[in-house]
Amino acid sequence: MTRELMLLRHGKSDWSQQLEDFKRPLKDRGKRGAQRMGVWLLQRQLQPDYVISSPAERAIVTAQKTVKAMGGDAYAIVQDRRIYAANVGELLRVLSDVPPDNKRVMLVGHNPGLEMLTEYLHGERIPLPSDGKLIPTATLAHLEMPDDWIDLKAGDGELLSIVRPSSMDKKFPFPDEHGTEMRDRPAYYYKQSSVIPYRMEEGEVEILVVMSSKRKHWVLPKGISEPALSLQDSAAKEALEEAGVEGEVAEEPIGAYSYEKWGAECTVSVYPMQVTRELPEDEWEEHHRGREWLAPKQAMKRVKQAELKPMIQALAKQLKG
Repeated sequence: MTRELMLLRHGKSDWSQQLEDFKRPLKDRGKRGAQRMGVWLLQRQLQPDYVISSPAERAIVTAQKTVKAMGGDAYAIVQDRRIYAANVGELLRVLSDVPPDNKRVMLVGHNPGLEMLTEYLHGERIPLPSDGKLIPTATLAHLEMPDDWIDLKAGDGELLSIVRPSSMDKKFPFPDEHGTEMRDRPAYYYKQSSVIPYRMEEGEVEILVVMSSKRKHWVLPKGISEPALSLQDSAAKEALEEAGVEGEVAEEPIGAYSYEKWGAECTVSVYPMQVTRELPEDEWEEHHRGREWLAPKQAMKRVKQAELKPMIQALAKQLKG
């Protein structure tokens, strides 16, 4: 047996909203459970080389949170509709389509299918814990598997472990998976990046500002840096999502600032970005925010974050030569 299969059930979902089952989101508890599982896998160097997930909201977000917490690329997750509400036969067909060169595979899905698949591959009934749940939410079943997954039979796998996030520390190590400081969120949350989007109009500098997500004040695009992306690429991603613009991000930041959140200090690197394309409203993911091009002095007055004001001023001076 030379391959491994990890079956991860989605995190705790939120039943407070009247939504169809497929769109039901995760509760915060579900997000944290997925992230704890990701850190646990990273600490044991058990990162999968192939992740496939149900596209249902609670499953794909579980997959993304887990992968990011282990330092992986969430954009590489494969989504397969067959996993949603799948029985054992359907899940076996999904596994048969996994490229054979992937040696450690994670499948993120739902019960009862995952529990049934775990027992099928193990080849016998698995004794239930005292709470009567074999694979509760955000729990991972780890199996050793044969090389060939084309025609898997009952008993072809060997159950190595079933791990629950409730057995793990509720906080996250910092600054990496071996850190001794414990924080409220995974370490990557505390490294962030932002852009100052600008353009030249008739020889004058203009700065693009956007409303905050709750439309309470004016901001510049900013977000948590994706573990698999550089600070610049993460900043460009935030600009596209939050401001609906694309452009060229400078190689070096024009400045940085810190602020308190999640019980610790977040550091934000701020990059100039020359806008080359502005998406129309119907293509802009967060068009509810609103955006406005302003002269640098007006932009300095608008933005809430005081530390950004001298950076806008410095950029305008630099661009004007």
